[in-house]
Amino acid sequence: MEGLLPRSLVNCRMLEVLDIGNNNIKDRFPYWLESLPKLQVLVLRSNKFYGFVHNTKANSSFTKLRVLDLSNNNFAGPLPVHYIENLKAMVNAQKVGNNSTQYMGGRFSYEYSLMVTMKGFIIELEKVLTIFTSFDLSKNKFAGEIPKVIGKLSSLKGLNLSHNNLNGCIPHSLGNLTNLEWLDLSSNELVGEIPQELVSLTSLSVLDLSNNQLDGCIPQGNQFNTFEDSSYEGNPRLYGFPLTKSCDGNGNGTLQQPLGSFQGKDHELWEFGWRVVLLGYGCGLVFGLLMGYFAFQTGKPKWFVTFFASQHNQKARNVKKA
Repeated sequence: MEGLLPRSLVNCRMLEVLDIGNNNIKDRFPYWLESLPKLQVLVLRSNKFYGFVHNTKANSSFTKLRVLDLSNNNFAGPLPVHYIENLKAMVNAQKVGNNSTQYMGGRFSYEYSLMVTMKGFIIELEKVLTIFTSFDLSKNKFAGEIPKVIGKLSSLKGLNLSHNNLNGCIPHSLGNLTNLEWLDLSSNELVGEIPQELVSLTSLSVLDLSNNQLDGCIPQGNQFNTFEDSSYEGNPRLYGFPLTKSCDGNGNGTLQQPLGSFQGKDHELWEFGWRVVLLGYGCGLVFGLLMGYFAFQTGKPKWFVTFFASQHNQKARNVKKA
């Protein structure tokens, strides 16, 4: 599909899922969809949407929205704080879902399926639980700081803000996202230290902070003990496990070599020393044998004649005495 998104969709008052991903729709953000009272999933990924996502004046916009995917478009400007503040279903999914765990559309003869970027992979969910929540604004041109209010979306399972122009520090409030399973803030312009509060995210299984300008020591504990160096690559001023630069007591980075490399060097030096000793012993032995051979070839040396003559005279005197 191409062209503009038809505004006649506002008449679909029972609409729960709107997925128009992977098309050629060229339009601005459809803020008028906020009037749909039952809308739970909005997927606009991989189209040609553009411009700012302007804050709405409505006080109850997208309150039941559980999945918002605007990835791979040309949206720009700051992240829409007012919309984020109204995402009540991402604050408490169970409460908005009437304390029941079921599939979207489950009361009908079919269930909704959905393509989402989950933990770094595009996955098709054949059935979508009403408690599933994700927020994906990746691969756009959003700029400015990450708003602290995102930390109130405590039911979020996934947060992807990668490949934008976001700057400033990572908000400490993200430590409140206790249900978060994947967090991707890679390829932005984020600075400062990684908040220690993120260690409390015990459900976090995928973390990507690569290609930013972060610095300081990487927090340790819980899930942070399981992440590989690929989670932090492209941040030359970061140090600590699992990177090769460790943290000293003053919070500074020191180059850390693997223990095996030191053992290998010591072993090589030990082998080299023994080789030198054996080589010297062998050369001395060969030199001595050669000198002896040449000495006897050129005639009996004086010390040899003197030594054996004295031995012969001593034996002769002993015979006479006997």
